[in-house]
Amino acid sequence: MPVRQPVVAGRFYPANPQALRREVRRFLAASEDAALPGCSRKAWGCMLPHAGYVFSGAVAGATLDGLVLPRRLVILCPNHTGRGEPLGVWPGGAWLTPLGQVTVDEALARALMAAGGGFTPDVHAHLGEHSIEVLLPFLQETAIEGGSGLQSVVPVCVGTRHPGALARAGEALASVLGRPENADVGVVVSSDMNHYENVRRTEQKDALALERALAADATGLLRVVDEADISMCGAAPLALALFAAGRLGRVRVELAAHDTSATASGDTEHVVGYAGLRLWLERGEAAS
Repeated sequence: MPVRQPVVAGRFYPANPQALRREVRRFLAASEDAALPGCSRKAWGCMLPHAGYVFSGAVAGATLDGLVLPRRLVILCPNHTGRGEPLGVWPGGAWLTPLGQVTVDEALARALMAAGGGFTPDVHAHLGEHSIEVLLPFLQETAIEGGSGLQSVVPVCVGTRHPGALARAGEALASVLGRPENADVGVVVSSDMNHYENVRRTEQKDALALERALAADATGLLRVVDEADISMCGAAPLALALFAAGRLGRVRVELAAHDTSATASGDTEHVVGYAGLRLWLERGEAAS
């Protein structure tokens, strides 16, 4: 399989490895409240924003600082380009960042594509899509269970918002992650929040979506995003993750950070929202 090359290095984040590592570590160390009260440091997963680091890096850093993630990660992102399959899986090889290669877990990818949830091998959906690439340097530098660093990822580009398709995909993902050999796999969701309205409307709409996310209500999240016209680009990937978590056990969702682009730009009329979520899973105790 080919190595997926960076497409937004030097624009969304520094292309120089030393500068990139310094910037990521600065964001990771900036949070004053690294551990949320009553929460284990080891999480099942998280949701991170994927804008340029000047806008969303602080939220990503605050979400990951103090968190320990599994060694293997399924990363679910939105499809901004419209290319490729509804559930496109990069099936093997590696992804390159300025900090080095990240191995794609071919065995896990094959299992996911064979699970009957609509997951399809597809590199085209990912070639121009920035929303996983932007997260990888943070995941390469964050704390990983066992202390040996990130072992592998399975990138999945989610191009459908159909609730039934996402529920079926979540069931299939849960069936794969529920196997004993995949006990060390977690899920990361890539998403920004509402786009290009004023700061007041953005904060209102973000609050509506986050209310359903914090309740681990996948169906409610999709419904409110549709009814309230919330342009949260990763609502479908987050819903897929929540559907899967509900099949595996009882999920607890915490808001780690929220901000808008106005903090960095000063523009309060054309704003993008950013949120960081932490997901804990009690396996075997279904939420429904």
